[in-house]
Amino acid sequence: MKLRDELPVDHHLAAVYRYGAAFCGLLLIVFGCLGLADALTPLSTNGEVAGLSTNVALSVISLVVGAALVLGGIIGGTFASALNMSVGTLFLLSGFYHLFTLDRPANFLDFGMTNVLFSFAAGLLILTFGMYGRVSSKLPHDNPFWRRRHPEQAAREDDTRQGVARAELSNRAAPMPPR
Repeated sequence: MKLRDELPVDHHLAAVYRYGAAFCGLLLIVFGCLGLADALTPLSTNGEVAGLSTNVALSVISLVVGAALVLGGIIGGTFASALNMSVGTLFLLSGFYHLFTLDRPANFLDFGMTNVLFSFAAGLLILTFGMYGRVSSKLPHDNPFWRRRHPEQAAREDDTRQGVARAELSNRAAPMPPR
């Protein structure tokens, strides 16, 4: 089974995954480009972009993650959802890691408190984009995540739909009785 086989055609949730991933990715790419424009040394601790401390390592990581999110936005569907959930979780974990390593040598990306807060906010936002349409109890039955959780009922509904479609085709194909 290919990834495209799982994606519902023109599903309304695909736009949320795609635009959310692309928007967050573009923000990270802008941050990374501005950080690199400062021409800092790789682990310098004196760079700042939009109130966030930065260095070349953090800028490169931002560019890579941003590019991945934009790619997820281009691909869309369940891939973007899974990518958003993964990246959002990594942002939250990074926020916790850097919260506990503030002002310590283990803070190799030179996070300040504003970076930690940004990491939490961006992680929650990206994670929300990934969870949207995935964790609700009232998902539509054509949603791939609902179908994965309820395979027996999805199969019954597919059989019913196919039976109705066959009946409609046979009714159309049957000749009309003369009047």
